[in-house]
Amino acid sequence: MRDQITTERGARPNVLIITADQWRGDCLSAVGHACVRTPNVDALAKEGTLFRRHYAGAAPCSPARATLYTGLYQMNHRVCRNGSPLDRRFDNLALAARRAGYDPTLFGYTDTAPDPRDMDANDPHLTTYEGVLPGFTVRQLLPEHERQWLSWLRSRGHKDAVNRDIHIPVGAEAGEISDAATAYSREETQTAFLTGEFIRWMSEQDAPWFAHISFLRPHPPFSVPEPFNRMFKPGEGPAFARAADCETERQSHPYLAYAMPRVGKGSFIHGAEGPLSEWNAADFDAIRSIYYGMIAEVDDQLGRIWQALKDVSEWNNTIIVFTSDHAEMAGDHWTLGKGGYFDGGYHIPLVIRDPGAASAGGTVQNFTSAADVFPTLCDRLGIRPANGIDGRSLTSFLDGKVQAWRDEAFWEFDFRDIADGEAEQHFGLRSNELNLAVIRDERFKYVHFAALPALLFDLVNDPMELRNLADDPAYASVRLGYAERLLSLRARHLDQTLAYTELTEKGPVTHRP
Repeated sequence: MRDQITTERGARPNVLIITADQWRGDCLSAVGHACVRTPNVDALAKEGTLFRRHYAGAAPCSPARATLYTGLYQMNHRVCRNGSPLDRRFDNLALAARRAGYDPTLFGYTDTAPDPRDMDANDPHLTTYEGVLPGFTVRQLLPEHERQWLSWLRSRGHKDAVNRDIHIPVGAEAGEISDAATAYSREETQTAFLTGEFIRWMSEQDAPWFAHISFLRPHPPFSVPEPFNRMFKPGEGPAFARAADCETERQSHPYLAYAMPRVGKGSFIHGAEGPLSEWNAADFDAIRSIYYGMIAEVDDQLGRIWQALKDVSEWNNTIIVFTSDHAEMAGDHWTLGKGGYFDGGYHIPLVIRDPGAASAGGTVQNFTSAADVFPTLCDRLGIRPANGIDGRSLTSFLDGKVQAWRDEAFWEFDFRDIADGEAEQHFGLRSNELNLAVIRDERFKYVHFAALPALLFDLVNDPMELRNLADDPAYASVRLGYAERLLSLRARHLDQTLAYTELTEKGPVTHRP
């Protein structure tokens, strides 16, 4: 672990962690996307380090963020779904920041369901998964109902901003896929609202600070103001990774046959009704072009943050981490959203600009995980996590050093349904059997289900993940090899918090790897 490093002003650095919800890792011009342009993320990468093969640890929001905030894989933090409580015994980046002398401050949300075991049954915090990660001071909360932003819009003259109908594009019907602009402008988006609140707060600080801005966008509903609404045309962008038709995709695995019909349009286009399967190829194309515009809108506000830091001479005193919680299928495999096992839902961006690092402008091709962010910040701030963690510090990469590193990506997805038991009834399985784990490297991808058929994809010859080789006798040894690698990975990452301590005649002996 590094000693605590100071910045050019000789003080502790500021720390700014930015997450943009549901941003795909391939949607950066810095990595060569066919049409998306992200000049402000690119500018950050030129002065920092861009991680090309960075993956979420889980999905959806709460499990993914639990990995980001704790440095633990889902197999250890056990946040399985939105609404799964985060065990209070785990350390996290906000608590660690407090030990480093900061008052970590939140703008947005963390989607952290609290541990209910020491709370009164009538506590309203137990009625939502949109709680706040322990350790954070909240400056501006913005959960998914967006009421704080809506009231701000009303103060700016938008009298009809009383609910989320404000996301319906002007002139469009509820549920219609439309590239018309929203009634609110580029200066009035949720992203602009949180950006303004952060900049105002930053101007009040007289000591090194630690802030987390958690942007909702480019999370649906898919609509965006001018000029972003028609910045990209349907048909622009790479080819969709998908089977010839939705039904073929659906029948390729029992999990997809269950999950795909249950994805509703209303999660993506405000006011829409019915299953996603009713949309055709042109509909997905239109939605993806709007999604690209939403990415451009967030990038636009990032430029505003960069400039604000420079205006108050804090740019070279601030560590900036830009990433996402999970990605977005964006029409790949005839679906939208996140979850399942395809790369499109888990490959996310990561850019770190550390003014105390020895190199800048580097690109890392190694496989990295959301679990690596927490240990990296601990390393940079000269503190230790309070329990065993699964991630590894990325500081050597920030200094441009070559090091031995993992040669695969790993993530998990749990599709249990504790509240209603629908998945359990459909499959005739117990809740703890409704999960999958993925291990993938440059050549193959292996998907292990606890109680459903496995999957194996040859990523060199089948990069769209369309041909399952798991039952092909010619690939039996490959499947076995990856299954053993996955088993070994899970064995290595069993919780080590007390396993590294042994009581002896001289007292406890602790090994710190």
